[in-house]
Amino acid sequence: HVQLVESGGGPVQAGGSLTLSCAASGNIDDSIVMAWFRQSPGKKREGVAGIYPGGGSQYYADSVEGRFTISQDYAKNTLYLQMNSLQPEDTALYYCAAGNVWYGGSLYPSHYNYWGRGTQVTVS
Repeated sequence: HVQLVESGGGPVQAGGSLTLSCAASGNIDDSIVMAWFRQSPGKKREGVAGIYPGGGSQYYADSVEGRFTISQDYAKNTLYLQMNSLQPEDTALYYCAAGNVWYGGSLYPSHYNYWGRGTQVTVS
């Protein structure tokens, strides 16, 4: 079982930066792939970025490619999302998720089994 707790959200001006963190506990090992998702009111949850175990390859949604960077600190069991050049359309509740490595490369929410409660990012 995996537990995830996000932090680091808040208000930010357009063009600014923010770093989200996700503290993970439980069975985090090489069989687990982790990712960030986001959801705005009235919209479906969408994948933002994912990373293979051990700080391996990353994958991104087209909408954030080149602006966001996902990383993982295995020693601290923490996942990060560095967000630069934020725009109002990035406003959303951001979720950390974990799933089986078989789904590495996927940003479909249904491929992830464990979810945090989210942290709100508001860009104005």
